[in-house]
Amino acid sequence: MLGKLGLPEILLLLAIALLIFGPSKLADLGKGLGEGIKNFKSAVKDGEEGTDKKS
Repeated sequence: MLGKLGLPEILLLLAIALLIFGPSKLADLGKGLGEGIKNFKSAVKDGEEGTDKKS
């Protein structure tokens, strides 16, 4: 089944990423990704509040 990722495939990808980047780089990458998602959500929320005020 091409296109579906199960648990074994995800674990394999994480293991490969750990080998390539190392634990510290992987932790920094996860932290940066989390902060990016948080900033994106707050920007979307602020944008929705801004359009409500204009109406």
